[in-house]
Amino acid sequence: MSAPRVIVVVKRTPYDRYIEEENDPEVKRLLKRRDPSVSSWLKAHRAHLATLRRVESVLKRLGARFWVLHGPRLVFDASDAKLIVTVGGDGTLLAASHHVGSTPILGVNSSPHSSFGFFCAAQRSTVGPMLRRALDGQLEALTLARMKVDVSGRVVSRRVLNEALFCHEIPAAASRYVIRHGRRQEAQISSGCWVGTASGSTGALRSAGGVVLPLTSQALELVVREPFGGAETPYEMTQLVVEPGSDVAIVNRMREARLFLDGPFQHVDIRIGERVTFAVSEEPVHVLGLTERRGRNEGPVVAPRGSRTAKTPRATKKRTR
Repeated sequence: MSAPRVIVVVKRTPYDRYIEEENDPEVKRLLKRRDPSVSSWLKAHRAHLATLRRVESVLKRLGARFWVLHGPRLVFDASDAKLIVTVGGDGTLLAASHHVGSTPILGVNSSPHSSFGFFCAAQRSTVGPMLRRALDGQLEALTLARMKVDVSGRVVSRRVLNEALFCHEIPAAASRYVIRHGRRQEAQISSGCWVGTASGSTGALRSAGGVVLPLTSQALELVVREPFGGAETPYEMTQLVVEPGSDVAIVNRMREARLFLDGPFQHVDIRIGERVTFAVSEEPVHVLGLTERRGRNEGPVVAPRGSRTAKTPRATKKRTR
């Protein structure tokens, strides 16, 4: 039997970028004086490197053929890989997931004290047995819905795992648009709109006043950021749960609009009059190890105060590990 092919996607730490690569004198000065803006960088960098060495050591011992890609924004073909391993935090896994179809992903949080890793089921102390189980096909995957986004009929992504942000290309400027859902529509002014999956509902959408959806839900959610308070009639479509089989659209009323997909690094410029449509993708993603941590995401599902239009799924009892 041939050795399994594994792709390892590794984040680049701030210390790596600004010190080892750019040799930035200002950052070096801040590090030397232990300025709080950078004081945790070296510790996090060392923890990250130690975790990466552990991952490589385990894969060698397990007889895997693996390729290490430094930088989650690198484009790669995962079609013939048995496993994708991301070493970093959630941002690394999110960026890598845009190049992954049906291949399962195991996220390894390389520096838990400084890196958020909800999607990362493994860390340095547990990565050995988890990698072995993953390659043996014994580590259960949780299938998460992703989002398809098209702009005026042109699909720009089928693999948005967390959320999209529609706003003015300068985020400090007012965003003008029309929301369309079913037979309803509403023109609005705000700081922009979040549209996300159940996975994304625990992050930016929740912070903006949205609801937390069950992790395996096929629904989408739209949350308006800071709706304009000077309107004569309060907006009614500021928070929507979009049921499976339906979609929601935003029609752009600005000359300079931008759509960000799963963070700041992948974006699409939107022209005035273009319509951006969001729907559940036919390409879910399979994240390993999350079945053992689902209780962290499946808290009560409650409509935010003042929401008039939210259709929320039945609330689930919060489970603990």
